[in-house]
Amino acid sequence: MSQRKIFLVFVAISTVSLLLHHGGHFSWTMEAFHLGCPAIQSHPAAGLKPKHTNVAFLKTHKTASTTMQNLLFRFAERNNLTAALPVQACSHQFCYPRSFTSHFVHPHTLPPNIITSHMRFNKAELQRLMPNDTIYVTILREPGHMFESLFSYYNQHCQSFKRVPNGSLEAFLEEPWRYYRADEKDSMYARNSLTFDLGGDKDRPTTDVAYARSFVAEVDRVFSLVLIAEYFDESLVLLRHLLSWDLDDILYVKLNMRTPSSKRSLTPGLPAKIRAWNSLDARLYDHFNASLWRQLSALGPACVAREVRLLRRAQERLMRSCFGDRMPLRSAAQIKNKELRPWQPSGKVDIVGYDLPMNLSSGFSSQAQELCLKLILPEIQYTRVLLRSQSLRYRRVYQLRPQQQSHTLQQPIRTALPRHRSPQPAAAPGPLGTRPMATSKPAAGSQSQTTKLGSKSS
Repeated sequence: MSQRKIFLVFVAISTVSLLLHHGGHFSWTMEAFHLGCPAIQSHPAAGLKPKHTNVAFLKTHKTASTTMQNLLFRFAERNNLTAALPVQACSHQFCYPRSFTSHFVHPHTLPPNIITSHMRFNKAELQRLMPNDTIYVTILREPGHMFESLFSYYNQHCQSFKRVPNGSLEAFLEEPWRYYRADEKDSMYARNSLTFDLGGDKDRPTTDVAYARSFVAEVDRVFSLVLIAEYFDESLVLLRHLLSWDLDDILYVKLNMRTPSSKRSLTPGLPAKIRAWNSLDARLYDHFNASLWRQLSALGPACVAREVRLLRRAQERLMRSCFGDRMPLRSAAQIKNKELRPWQPSGKVDIVGYDLPMNLSSGFSSQAQELCLKLILPEIQYTRVLLRSQSLRYRRVYQLRPQQQSHTLQQPIRTALPRHRSPQPAAAPGPLGTRPMATSKPAAGSQSQTTKLGSKSS
């Protein structure tokens, strides 16, 4: 037998031996291997590309972003990473809708690897805060269903929605300028919400095509991946490959959903009116939905379909191990444990949450119990739990260091919120510049002057 044949036999035996070593995950890897897909690992193996751990996820509104945030929080905890969290004055968001600044980050969550709580995107500030190799990711949703969700969810908070007779979405879209006020509190929910979250000008005239094109191009330059809510599992496959993560790293449970009775179907003609009113969001969605499918095509449709199946099977096994044959879905009002009860924006919207089975502790290790709990932990409660655990870690690390060194490490980020100043006259806008908006006190959830996305990321 030639040396070449001996070498090939040796490689084949070594490969099979390695796969068998991974035990229960053998079938996942073999299915991918059969198609020539990149292998799906669930345990570290020598020679594999290390996981990328520095991630900035821009959490947009009503786009399945809470589910994504939970996934990232769990990844941070499993890998002993630091997730940037808001100072207490900002609650569980980075003082949204004010433009993000590093002053909003709690000092006990520095320096961060991951940032994922709600903010208004400010690229320059994030680059100052995050490591140079940070990968930027966000998520979008089809404008029609997203706007219906925003209208229902914030109907009692956003004045532009609240003044509509009978809470009629049809009435609002018939005459949006009759109800919409660009500069008032929470108006960002009522028009081009995605554009606003990304740091753009939500009220740029529809006729300004040059601005729309340059804004979309800038988002494309900054974000390495834009997930699409309607194709969440396919998006996670791309994310897994981008970050060199394992299958186990992208398991999830859907969070912050409305009950079917809180949703309304869109009558014919409404989707077109929603897209016209939210033209910048529509342009963003169309561009990145097409981009997503180009990336999936490059990875290989057969490989993507196989990974999606493997992901869903793994999730089914996890759900059965945690909750048995039936998911413990409950209306938020029915959940007695306040630590598991999701926030409800008003009595007119019913949000779904989860209750832990009474027998969860029987036959489960403490680690397995914690995983099941963290999967269904609502955003506000998880933020509080994570801040507490990271603060304990911070104190253990820094209490033994000299006081001078500890002070020096904290200096770059101020912990107190800056005084809120009256808006200054705006300079002439650049390609992504926007006109200033009137602001009120931060406690009232006011909007700050619209900022541009910024230059190309590192």
